[in-house]
Amino acid sequence: MVRCAGEDVEEVSEAVEDDGGNEFEEDPSKWEDGGAGDEPWVEKKNKGRRGEGGSGDQGGVQVTPLCGVYNENPLSYLLSIDGFNFLVDCGWNDLFDTQLLQPLSRVSSKIDAVLLSHSDTLHLGALPYAMKHLGLSAPVYSTEPVYRLGLLSMYDHYLSRKQVSDFDLFTLDDIDAAFQNVTRLTYSQNYHISGKGEGIVIAPHVAGHLLGGTVWKITKDGEDVIYAVDFNHRKERHLNGTILESFVRPAVLITDAYNALNNQPSRRQRDQEFLDAIIKALRADGNVLLPVDTAGRVLELVLILEQYWTQHHLTYPIFFLTNVATSTVDYVKSFLEWMSDTIAKSFEHTRDNAFLLKHVRLLINKSELDTIPEGPKVVLASMASLEVGFSHDIFIEWATESKNLVLFTERGQFATLARMLQVDPPPKAVKVTMRKRVPLVGEELLAYEEEQNRIKKEEALKPSLVKEEDLKTSNGSDDNLADPMVIDATNNHVSADDGNTKFLYFAVTSPRIGGYRDIITDGFVSPSTSVAPMFPCFENSAEWDDFGEVINPDDYVIKEDDINQANMHAVGGDLDGKVDETSANWLLDTKPSKVISNEMTVQVKCSLIYMDFEGRSDGRSIKAILGHVAPLKLVLVHGSAEATEHLKEHCSKNVCPHVYAPQIEETIDVTSDLCAYKVQLSERLMSNVLFKKLGDYEIAWIDAEVGKTDGMLSLQPLSGPASPHKSVLVGDLKLADFKQFLASKGIQVEFAGGALRCGEFVTVRKVGDASQKGGGTGTQQVVIEGPLTEEYYKIREYLYSQFYLL
Repeated sequence: MVRCAGEDVEEVSEAVEDDGGNEFEEDPSKWEDGGAGDEPWVEKKNKGRRGEGGSGDQGGVQVTPLCGVYNENPLSYLLSIDGFNFLVDCGWNDLFDTQLLQPLSRVSSKIDAVLLSHSDTLHLGALPYAMKHLGLSAPVYSTEPVYRLGLLSMYDHYLSRKQVSDFDLFTLDDIDAAFQNVTRLTYSQNYHISGKGEGIVIAPHVAGHLLGGTVWKITKDGEDVIYAVDFNHRKERHLNGTILESFVRPAVLITDAYNALNNQPSRRQRDQEFLDAIIKALRADGNVLLPVDTAGRVLELVLILEQYWTQHHLTYPIFFLTNVATSTVDYVKSFLEWMSDTIAKSFEHTRDNAFLLKHVRLLINKSELDTIPEGPKVVLASMASLEVGFSHDIFIEWATESKNLVLFTERGQFATLARMLQVDPPPKAVKVTMRKRVPLVGEELLAYEEEQNRIKKEEALKPSLVKEEDLKTSNGSDDNLADPMVIDATNNHVSADDGNTKFLYFAVTSPRIGGYRDIITDGFVSPSTSVAPMFPCFENSAEWDDFGEVINPDDYVIKEDDINQANMHAVGGDLDGKVDETSANWLLDTKPSKVISNEMTVQVKCSLIYMDFEGRSDGRSIKAILGHVAPLKLVLVHGSAEATEHLKEHCSKNVCPHVYAPQIEETIDVTSDLCAYKVQLSERLMSNVLFKKLGDYEIAWIDAEVGKTDGMLSLQPLSGPASPHKSVLVGDLKLADFKQFLASKGIQVEFAGGALRCGEFVTVRKVGDASQKGGGTGTQQVVIEGPLTEEYYKIREYLYSQFYLL
């Protein structure tokens, strides 16, 4: 908490302390648990934090990696908070290796919620497969761009695979079904989990790596668990940098070591080298291939090329080639509020959308590229791994020419063609497999048609077989119908007439009863126990009321996803459909086909360059950020073994004493070491408390003593008079904002040496023990210094006005 020391006219400086030690960044969500020091802060809601000796939940916080530790495999981790299981990311690689998902398959049925951080396959690629085959059925949370662009990325991967193989791990419908469960959140939006996760709050924050990329903040009982992988502190053309540094001393931080050993040049130097390499190849009459992802880092590359071509009036053609290129750019045009401040302000002032591309042409089929006249060109094509997709085919065509250039902007995934080329650059001979889907002809076509006819006949017989089986089952379960009924021919039929209705009585014997029973037949109404009296017809029973047959309105509601699917089938897809028109036409092509493959050796003579445009913070920046955040406990994931151990050693010495780097399926307990108790606030106490409004919260100071009510700890009013307490100032002071406030009051103010000089003699600055890390109780203060003059007291009054006084 922030408290002000007692005033003393003898002193010429005063300090406002923050026992939490964090630049006055007060988090109201933490006031409920006692605040800092021994001040008994409370909130109206009766909540408490887990801990030893408390009566609250004993579940704690556990982290279990399912994939992506001590290597660069996809990311997938199980995070349990008081028994509520989060699956944080659900990634897969471009090879779609099902062996990687074995750990996930063992826990998928226990998962309560899924959090997605980025829109590429490394973070969400396994979601459709897990939903269909592994029993994953939990709700999914992400930002809007991660949802939309992740959907398009999965479409592109499926189409790229399906065109050259009999890919059957999932379908477009499986992708739709998986993403149908996604709840979309905006940055900094607090979402309260209900039911089993009552009391847990999740919130996405800017990661800076991909559009909509997320640093997840998960809060329970005032303690924060931060999941921050693949973040970028640098501001780029289309993205702002991460806000990870704004989180100070969370209970747990889960982050990656992917770039721990890498250092990067300045952005300006990197961009210039990138453009120089491309222009050099084009002027040598060569082509440039950039293997890229579907809708992630490619957006930054597109903007770099678009702006450079505009500034230098270049005429070399640029093509962006994926199965969903047009849909990708159409969506991105509507996501300006998720982009950098520069793009947002430019649109506000000039209505100029940065992704109204003038020099980059969008293609969704390689046949369109083949019709382009010969000449130097730049092509950005998916996939980045070169395993499948348009980039694979173009690479094989262009690799044999020394004048061409293949420019990688990200590290290839392990065991892919891209990674092999980066590790062992050309010139060299590379064995590749060319696959192509061709229509069936001749005997193959006849055999296929016969097989389809056989399948159709079997399908046609299935309904009647099912009905017959149901009939047998129903008859077999009815004891009365199982009795052999024999009509007694010795009795005459008796007719009864009540004046309106005639009934016909039959005397029937049953061996089980040993006597006679009467059956009344009224017209053609069958007994209630009869299943299908008009064999072989099967009656579908329905509920009726006074107005007719009872219907369920939900059966007739047309869902948004169904409309999108219908649009795709009707017109080949649009912005809300599955895929672009050409890809949709290919999907709707019912001609029988097969995949033929041809292994060949390619003599790679083209130039090959790797430049880091991955959009991740480098090793030096990661260490600085972690040092500033200073979590109480740190968990390292996703990175080579060397990088993970290097960062673990550094953080153990300089960041916090509790650093973990678990193995696959190794569960580590990172529950807070703090001892906290859950207490009730008695009605007698609350009736005399005056709350003050602070944002979305109401706060108050209370003096109470601990007692017990119905076996639970409770706070009761003091039996005697309360002792006076020091004034406490609650708030978050930023010197930059305070500078503007003083300027608006007519006081001359400027920054000098990290302090704020106010007027001629008064200085306001922040001081503190920055060396305290981890569980330290470092103190930070706002200090005002100067002679005791009228100006001093006026500035001090203005300073106090920035806080709430209790």
